[in-house]
Amino acid sequence: MVDGVASVAELGVLTASAQEWEVAVRRAEVIGRLAREPRVRVAAADEAAAELGISRRQVYGLLKRWRTGSGLASDLLPRRSSGGRGRGRLPEEVEALLVEVIRTRYLSKQRRSVTTVYKEVVRQCRIRGLPIPSRGTLERRIARLDPVAATTARQGADAARALRAAGGEPPVIEGLLEQVQIDHTVVDLEIVDERYRRPIGRPYVTVAIDVASRCVCGLVVTLEAPSALSVGLCLAHMATDKRPQLERLGVDTAWPMSGKPREIYVDNAAEFKSEALRRGCNQHGIAVAWRPPGQPHFGGIVERLIGTMMEMVHELPGTTFSNPAERGRYDSQAAAVLTLAELNTWLAVAVAVYHGQVHGTLRQTPAGRWEQGVAEGGRPATVVSETAFLVDFLPVERRVLSRTGFTLDHVQYFCAGLKPWIARRGQLGKFVLRRDPRDISRIWALDPDGVSYLEVPYRTMSRPPISLWEQRAAIAALREAGRDQVDENALFAMVEQMRRIAEDAAATTRTARRAVERRAAVPARAAAAPAMPPPADVGPVAAAAPFEVIEQW
Repeated sequence: MVDGVASVAELGVLTASAQEWEVAVRRAEVIGRLAREPRVRVAAADEAAAELGISRRQVYGLLKRWRTGSGLASDLLPRRSSGGRGRGRLPEEVEALLVEVIRTRYLSKQRRSVTTVYKEVVRQCRIRGLPIPSRGTLERRIARLDPVAATTARQGADAARALRAAGGEPPVIEGLLEQVQIDHTVVDLEIVDERYRRPIGRPYVTVAIDVASRCVCGLVVTLEAPSALSVGLCLAHMATDKRPQLERLGVDTAWPMSGKPREIYVDNAAEFKSEALRRGCNQHGIAVAWRPPGQPHFGGIVERLIGTMMEMVHELPGTTFSNPAERGRYDSQAAAVLTLAELNTWLAVAVAVYHGQVHGTLRQTPAGRWEQGVAEGGRPATVVSETAFLVDFLPVERRVLSRTGFTLDHVQYFCAGLKPWIARRGQLGKFVLRRDPRDISRIWALDPDGVSYLEVPYRTMSRPPISLWEQRAAIAALREAGRDQVDENALFAMVEQMRRIAEDAAATTRTARRAVERRAAVPARAAAAPAMPPPADVGPVAAAAPFEVIEQW
């Protein structure tokens, strides 16, 4: 970022219509594949032209835009113009009519022909007074349908079975980051806070594993339940160089497995179907595939990884084990010693150990398989700015700009960069805003031209950074107190009051527990037996126990 602006070349991600975005994503699939060749021959260009329904000259034009741009789907958005040749091919009303007729007439067990469906399109357009699209336009829309879904709708599930992977098995993945499986779980471990070292609960881990090499390429630990933000943080960790993070953690090890994946493979949870994730992945050319419902073995690789991670965690003090029967009378909270940062450090070392062990399926180490893949196909492209990348995956809000900036959930945001937009706000609609729930002291506003994000801080700079969860709790408390109108001053006063209550409670609890410990220590010291020397086989070797249980992830 420069001067508060996170530049995203030729963005247009959220200002484009659904039809324009569909065209851009389809173009990126075809042109991106074509751009990998050092020289594009006429035959290849003609094939791409036929696939996209455009001319050869347009293919070469799109190819130039892709190579001189940022390699993003938005580079290939249809160009807009005030009129004439630059206008979109079809009005939105006609596009909507095509979608509806294809859904009701073509995708039915009656299996109507394209000719019959096109006659219905012509009839509907005449009734509504709309321009009539060509038959080729209808054929191209039908050709873009998912073959499995279309065959199922027209001929039934049995007919579509031949289009699926044989035997219900996932397809073979060979290239690095060709497919990455992502999933979450709650960690079987109680952690403590940084200040008082008291138990604060169990964190969640979001992990990404490269199918081809079995390398852990992304890992994020949070205290919040899994969400679209967790997925975005994991993708940002995966796509960027991990050396700065390892230096911050003080871990002297290598973790070279980084880069943007071609496809992420996930389950059907809500966070994996959010607008933020879908748009962000489209923007960066990342395909999203979901596991078939009722077939959990399709995500077996990441499931096994998570299972083995939890086995390792069971060797740490404060573990909750997998179930109450296994835990028995073990007091997980009393035994907890690791903070969130220390758990992150431990996991980074554990990942390095795992990468150096021979994998049962690969018959080589994951690290060795990664380097082999780099030698064969080159090192995957990484992202330079983690912040700019993460912004594309943050939750989306839309607001109108006023003279005082943006107001988002009773909090005002303003900076000098908004002034040119304020002057012409009457001609502008709602702005696309991105917000990090962990720290709402700033938002990112997409400029009206869809070219870049502007970082906009609190209008009152003296306000402390707070999380979205603190803000919502404060608003709820004000509502309970009978405040019909919630203003910014009352909101931050309530957050400060809640923080003071938590601090006072922690101090009182700490004092009381120390007093109990002191009273209990007096008779314990009087009855204590002479200290016995530790067994000869207990010593530094015991520290290696967590890594001895590492199996094939």
